[in-house]
Amino acid sequence: MVELKSAAEIDRMRVTGEFVANVLSELHERARPGVNLLDLEAHVRERIRERGAVSCYWDYSPSFGRGPFRNTVCLSVNDAVLHGLPFDYTLADGDVLTADLAVGIDGWVADSAVTTIVGTPDAADARLVRATEEALDAAISVALPGNRIGDISAAIGGVAKSYGYPVNTEFGGHGLGRTMHEDPHIPNTGRAGRGFILRPGLTIAIEPWFARSTDRIVTDPDGWTIRSADGSRTAHSEHTIAITESGPRILTTV
Repeated sequence: MVELKSAAEIDRMRVTGEFVANVLSELHERARPGVNLLDLEAHVRERIRERGAVSCYWDYSPSFGRGPFRNTVCLSVNDAVLHGLPFDYTLADGDVLTADLAVGIDGWVADSAVTTIVGTPDAADARLVRATEEALDAAISVALPGNRIGDISAAIGGVAKSYGYPVNTEFGGHGLGRTMHEDPHIPNTGRAGRGFILRPGLTIAIEPWFARSTDRIVTDPDGWTIRSADGSRTAHSEHTIAITESGPRILTTV
């Protein structure tokens, strides 16, 4: 069931979204060679505690994971792209790190992800990250009242195709608001003009993610971390937005 939010409720989600954006910005700055993933997790945990927020990941036990997830942020490195379980790993120069964060404040959730190249960027990695960012921008630009979910999906898939990247459709964007995952599901490729009609008050997370050379994924023995099946590097960009009469409103910005 799709729940439309009032303008006041969207404003409350924006408060959460600003917090999420700030913490992700802090992680981007902290992601340097020699930094351990567990230190980044500890930082997020402390920021959530200070703010009186609630982690959407702590104790999360969906059907696709081996729950409960006992961390507050997903940290995925190199060929890992989704649901990365923080572990004792020290970042090295050239690593590609995706941080994905979802929290609730006063009962309202926001979800966002950013990919950072640690230290010296490789040109192919930078191109991959740029593709996800461009796909996110393209998707947001068509998130207009009267358009459809398929228009968002087609925008993402079009950017992936222009870069020559395959697209996985097992995991994509989603509705959110009072909880982290609500209807509708938003595949990262599809046909324009199809699917649920976008209406003012709809709040969704749009999250293009690509691997360099495969659309297949595998899951680590930890039961959570999802990687590209061929070991190629990955990237992921995500914002929470609201559909409004005047156009899309990005809720997860500083």
